[in-house]
Order: sequence, then structure tokens, then C-alpha cells
Amino acid sequence: MPRAGLGTAAVVAAGADLADEVGFAGLTMGRLAERLGVRTPSLYKHVASQEDLNRRIAALALDEAAVAIGAAVQGRAGRDALRGAARALRDFVLAHPGRYAATIGLDLTSPDDPVALAAARSLAPFSAVLRGYDIAPGDATHALRALRSIFHGFATIEAGGGFQWGTATDESFDWLVDLVDLGLRARPAQQTPPTPAPTAHRGAPS
Repeated sequence: MPRAGLGTAAVVAAGADLADEVGFAGLTMGRLAERLGVRTPSLYKHVASQEDLNRRIAALALDEAAVAIGAAVQGRAGRDALRGAARALRDFVLAHPGRYAATIGLDLTSPDDPVALAAARSLAPFSAVLRGYDIAPGDATHALRALRSIFHGFATIEAGGGFQWGTATDESFDWLVDLVDLGLRARPAQQTPPTPAPTAHRGAPS
């Protein structure tokens, strides 16, 4: 029988906490069972496999990040919203490096996949941020990918101890936000198509 009070949600939450403590690469079913005080086979009553556990942790992390980022942009627009969203993502990654690492490199086989749905929810606040800029509809996906790449990259490098120089990372992050804000403002919303050259009529002087 499963241990009283131990369900799938509790197992996933405990796995996420353990991943934050020991690193995502160090999360194993055996280690999690030890943390929960059960035998390893007992965990398979709640999650199907290590991969299932990892994907559930990823979905949890993305949903938690979505809530944090959404709260940070509420009532803000323009650079304030951009900075709020970026800082919320960065703060989440630094506070929860293990569970966030579970979100990287997953195979999202279907738009109905729970992880894919959670990923979409985590990007929704950044889409809201972009509505505060004059972005052409055809550029919306490019802009969203750019924001995700830039701020995800900074946060994961920082979480991994990759910034070793003496300059404060907070200052570097604010510099990055200013750079992105400037770029979003500078890019024209609509590209004016070039004026076609006049067509020479047959027999007319060229």
C-alpha cells in the first residue's frame, strides 16, 4: 500500500525540492525514495518512471514560473513590464535551479503535452510584455524567442556560477534589460516595401 498522505503531487514536489538541493543531474528515484522514507518501488505507484518524474517536475516548474512572472508584469507596461518579467524569471531560476533545469531539452511531442501547455503558460507574460511595444504581428514569434533566449541564457549562466568577473551581476542584468528595451523600441513595426522601379516601355528611351 502507498504510504498514507503520499500522492503524485507530493512525490513531484519532493522531487523538485530535492533537485534544487542536489542538482537536477543528481535526482534519482532511489535518492527521492530515501528522502520520502519509502522503498524505491513504492514511488512507481505515483510516477511511471524517472522520465515521468522529470517531466512532471518540468511542468511544475514552468507553472510556478508562469505565476511569478505574471504577477511581476501585472499593471506594468513597456520597460517596467520587461524588467519585471525578466527579473522574475531570473529570480525563479536562481532560487530553483534544479527544477528549472528539468525544463531544458525536453521533447515536446504534442501541443497537448502537459509540459508544452505549461511552457506556453510560462511564455504568456512575455507575450503580454511585447504588446507594450510596437512589434509587427509577423515579428511576434521572433521577438518572443529573443526574449526567452536572452533572459533564460543570462539566468542559467548565473545559476551555474558562470559569471566570474568582479562586476556586479545585478548591474549587468539591468544593462541587458536596457539593451533589449532599446532594441524593441528601435525596430520598426512595419517594414516599408521598396518602391518598385518604373517599368520601361518598349521603344521608350532608357
